[in-house]
Amino acid sequence: MIRLAKKTFSSFFQRARRKPSAHPLHSVERMQAIIERERVRSDRGSSKFALLVFTLPSRGSQELDALARVLEHRIRITDDAGLLDGHRVGVVLPETPVSGAWKLSADVCELLPSDLRRLECQVYVYPTPPAPTAEPKRPHPVEVTAGDERRRARPMEVLFLQELPAWKRVIDLAGAGTALLIASPVLLTVALAIKLTSRGPIFFAQQRDGLGGRKFRIYKFRSMIVDADAMKDKLRANSEQDGPAFKMKNDPRVTRLGRFLRRTCLDEIPQLFNVLRGDMSLVGPRPLPSNEAGDCRGWERRRFDVTPGLTCIWQVYGGTKVTFAEWMRMDLRYAGSRTLWKDLRLMVMTVPSIIRRDGVY
Repeated sequence: MIRLAKKTFSSFFQRARRKPSAHPLHSVERMQAIIERERVRSDRGSSKFALLVFTLPSRGSQELDALARVLEHRIRITDDAGLLDGHRVGVVLPETPVSGAWKLSADVCELLPSDLRRLECQVYVYPTPPAPTAEPKRPHPVEVTAGDERRRARPMEVLFLQELPAWKRVIDLAGAGTALLIASPVLLTVALAIKLTSRGPIFFAQQRDGLGGRKFRIYKFRSMIVDADAMKDKLRANSEQDGPAFKMKNDPRVTRLGRFLRRTCLDEIPQLFNVLRGDMSLVGPRPLPSNEAGDCRGWERRRFDVTPGLTCIWQVYGGTKVTFAEWMRMDLRYAGSRTLWKDLRLMVMTVPSIIRRDGVY
């Protein structure tokens, strides 16, 4: 048994030392999995990691092989190097500060042939440290001083963004345009009713966070009294939703007409204009107000990887009956598996959920 174990370990280490016939870089698919693994590890704990990206001057195999040979002997055993696309190579550096990533960049460029030393290099960091500004929760460039040079690191969150598929954008334009045309008499009726029953503007605009945390203004029919936002802090203790989101069943700020508009979701119709503009989609995680979105932490911020929408799994199955963490998990479940069938199914199922008035107030 002992001889067999020694033979097995000996065979394993021989295979590990054997050089592959091609460059020792991970494939694009494998690198995506590695980066996602490190992101999950970081979200679950307090670890951080950096991603060093080399952009090759051309797509030639000679340049790629030269860079691969240098990386093979320069990176640590805990690091991973692989292809990001046809002309970019990435190096995942766990538990590495920005300065360490730039140091590796300089070392690698020194070891390359002279005609390749002008590689374009970028460093991404995850998670993004708090910014030393008035907006501490927005992703921002991170700077470190190395000698007389100032080196920047970009927030890695930008690499995880999922742009709208073409089929989804087509459905958004066709669906929102048709719905606005059909609902135009309702729009005029609701606008007139708001003007006649309460003081203030017809529409309510609020800053919210969309794809990648980008700020945009969402539009709704006004269902509350004027300056309702100023009263939110006083009512925060009465919120029936845990976490940063604010949900209150008998909110004193809501007007009598506003209660009807909210129950029927008629106040949401103007958001179809946001869909036409591309700020939102018909189906996607509901966009949170910027002050609430800024309080999302770690894995919760993955909801910003996709474009927000009018309805999603939470509207159909959740509402205020679920915790904030469960709400976020529903959003991530949708973000990880967007399909045409799922979007159509959620849009159809939104109608009975409104009729049941589950968690809508």
